[in-house]
Amino acid sequence: METHEITNRFLTYFEKNGHTRVPSAPLLVDDPNLLFVNAGMVPFKPYFLGEAPPPYPRATSVQKCVRTPDIDEVGKTTRHNTFFQMAGNFSFGDYFKEGAIERAWELITTPQSEGGYGLEPDRLWATVYEDDAEAAALWKKISGLPSERIQARDMVDNFWSMGVPGPCGPCSEIYYDRGPKYGREGGPIVDEDRYIEIWNLVFMQNIRGEGSGKKDFPILGELPAKNIDTGMGVERVATILQGVENVYETDLVRPVIGRAEEFSGRRYGADHTDDVRFRVIADHARTGVLLIGDGVTPGNDGRGYVLRRLLRRIVRSTRLLGVHEPVLPAFAEVVRDTMGPTYPELVSGFDRIAEVVRVEEEAFLSTLTSGSRIFDLAAEETKSTGGGILAGDKAFQLHDTYGFPIDLTLEMAAEQGLTVDEDGFRALMNEQRQRAKADAAARKSGHGDLSAYRQVLDQHGETQFLGYTDLQATAKVVGLLEDGVPVRSVAEGHKAELVLDRTPFYAESGGQVADTGVLVGDGVELKVLDVQKIVPGLFVHRVEVTQGEVGIDTEVTGSVDVHRRQSIERSHSATHLVHAAVRGAYGKRAAQAGSLNSPGRMRFDFTTAGAVSVDVLTEVEEEVNEYLQTDVQVQTFVTTKDKALELGAVALFGEKYGNDVRVVDMGEYSRELCGGTHVDRIGQLGLVKLVGDSSIGSGVHRVEALVGSDALKYVRKEQLLVSQLANTFKVPSDQLPSRIDDVLTRLKNAEKEIEQLRTQQVLGSAGTLTDKAQDINGFAVVAEKLGEGIDANGLRALASDIRGRLGERPGVVALFAPQGDKISFVVATTSAARDKGIAAGKLVPSFAEAIGGRGGGKPDMAQGGGTNPAGAEQAVTSLRAAVANFG
Repeated sequence: METHEITNRFLTYFEKNGHTRVPSAPLLVDDPNLLFVNAGMVPFKPYFLGEAPPPYPRATSVQKCVRTPDIDEVGKTTRHNTFFQMAGNFSFGDYFKEGAIERAWELITTPQSEGGYGLEPDRLWATVYEDDAEAAALWKKISGLPSERIQARDMVDNFWSMGVPGPCGPCSEIYYDRGPKYGREGGPIVDEDRYIEIWNLVFMQNIRGEGSGKKDFPILGELPAKNIDTGMGVERVATILQGVENVYETDLVRPVIGRAEEFSGRRYGADHTDDVRFRVIADHARTGVLLIGDGVTPGNDGRGYVLRRLLRRIVRSTRLLGVHEPVLPAFAEVVRDTMGPTYPELVSGFDRIAEVVRVEEEAFLSTLTSGSRIFDLAAEETKSTGGGILAGDKAFQLHDTYGFPIDLTLEMAAEQGLTVDEDGFRALMNEQRQRAKADAAARKSGHGDLSAYRQVLDQHGETQFLGYTDLQATAKVVGLLEDGVPVRSVAEGHKAELVLDRTPFYAESGGQVADTGVLVGDGVELKVLDVQKIVPGLFVHRVEVTQGEVGIDTEVTGSVDVHRRQSIERSHSATHLVHAAVRGAYGKRAAQAGSLNSPGRMRFDFTTAGAVSVDVLTEVEEEVNEYLQTDVQVQTFVTTKDKALELGAVALFGEKYGNDVRVVDMGEYSRELCGGTHVDRIGQLGLVKLVGDSSIGSGVHRVEALVGSDALKYVRKEQLLVSQLANTFKVPSDQLPSRIDDVLTRLKNAEKEIEQLRTQQVLGSAGTLTDKAQDINGFAVVAEKLGEGIDANGLRALASDIRGRLGERPGVVALFAPQGDKISFVVATTSAARDKGIAAGKLVPSFAEAIGGRGGGKPDMAQGGGTNPAGAEQAVTSLRAAVANFG
């Protein structure tokens, strides 16, 4: 049975059983605890946590998931995968244990001819939590499994929580017995290679407290509404139904390995070491393409860093298979062809995906060259000291700075006849992981901290937002918190968080900053500093009480700062137009990757695999301002997401949309899904002036612009500056560029002439300095501190001249030239001096400490610098002493 058929049967079965089919959410998730969606229940978490009411009592989905805690382990066994699909059914206070077990058992054991998976009941096992006698009894009743095939396990294996205070509960897992050739008898508690887990049923019935690990936390009680969260591993079921050994041989994964076989001429299954590389390629190609498809671009931190590691491990693995040509676009094509039927965004967005992987591969191959040089230096240094082991910190530097996986360093070291201090490397890697874990733990919000906000939401419902049409409105205070603690009132001079039943204030979201303004009631006045959606649907106003005392049920009139709001609206509307112009210039691959819409200023980030031309950005600016002259009316309407996309509306990568979406329409030029506020007509923007552009990461570019009066002020300021320059240079403004170029050219020529005169002056002193040579230990020594103004080139030329004037004598020249708070030096030796065994480079340590310096070079000349000019005299003395003691 093909994998697509497996997922289709799952969704069809649960739809027929009253579940709403929910599309897979993007892999990007707005959660401080997660980089990516890592389980099927993540998109439904607000419903399980009570942050939002579920729109349906039952749901089913096949969710794409990514887990990356052990990337380095992928490929070593057939059990590790970073990308997988999780098929799930969910109940929000509807059916519970019996319904979950009944449905799972029916689907997996119903014959394939009748729409099920047709797994043999006598090869199925179940595990339950050790204290969950109810689940064990239900398994016997529903499936007829004998007691010995229902195994009890402790909290580590069969109790689920999110790792923070909140919902939790026992779980029950379904295992399939693959047979004696895969391991020992005795069920999952004995051997999880033979008995493979295919489905986990979580019975969300409890609430947990603070604690660490999988079992060190208290169970505080039961949830008021019991929920079901199940996850069936699609790839694992495919392994069984397709009769293959492991996930890597299933129909959606094996084709990537097949493409790698074509590239390399090697065969999967012929050699264990090669097999590891084939599996890395197959797994990471799928994960990488799905991540890029959802808007991730390679970078140096967060999600971008994970993607970069995955793509570079593919390139590294193919090189170790003997392939040195570009490979990533070809692997991406295979993933598109295999996964496209389920995830059509891989097909529609493939041009961008292919461009991102192409550019990243080119960049890594360049980095690989640079890193190889660093490795060569480290290897040479190791061998020069007689060592045979490359230091662990060197291997770590190559890994951390240049993206060299340790096995690439091991292979390169072996080619040089070296081994690597793997223990030292892994110790440093472990330190890095511990820091990362501590970082992640510090970021975890602990969802229990939001209980006060949820309580307000539960009691009073979602905040009614009036700000699309009204900038002033009366409202009632329904929630007050001071320092995160609910209070009945807040006195003058204090800051607090306030929730209204309705509000005209926009809460920060979608790149648009929050409104500010005032709240005024009977004897009370508050300044609104910020507005945030702490939990979905609840607008939390951060306020300062400037007069009187505010309490629960106080009635107030909220007034938005109108001038500021209008300025923000102009910025947000300008962002939409700039987005449309950029897409027109670079195509659909130029997807929005972030924005900030603040008063009078906008910032827009977009993905692009290649360089961004200044000429194109100039055209973008001109195009936007030309369109403003049409003064098109901005229209907004709510429709279904599918209808909006049919109309050509642009949906942003990584955004989570419901069935109904709000469309902001600025004519045929721009149409986007957006919940922000905008101008009524685009002519109200006045002027959009791009004032900055930069690259903020691999494949991500940022443009910044001023809008409206802020843009006009900027243009006037620039115009005044041009006028002042024109007056200074005595030319019309259109001749300024050529005039300035002319002045700069003449200035550079003058600097060169001055440098030549200075060099001639310095060289002119060579005879005088040579005459000062002292005879020390049979060597003619010229060691002098010179005056300021001599650069490194002049110093080297002077030392060479003096050395030449010493002729056939054994001679040493050492010159020191202070430059502000630094000092440069050159040491040179004559051929006769070198014949007697004295070398310039070996004299440097004798005086380096005196000037706080370092340097080196060849036996005939060495040069460097220091940070202590005051030590020049001591350096001269130390060098003379070194010559005196030579031999």
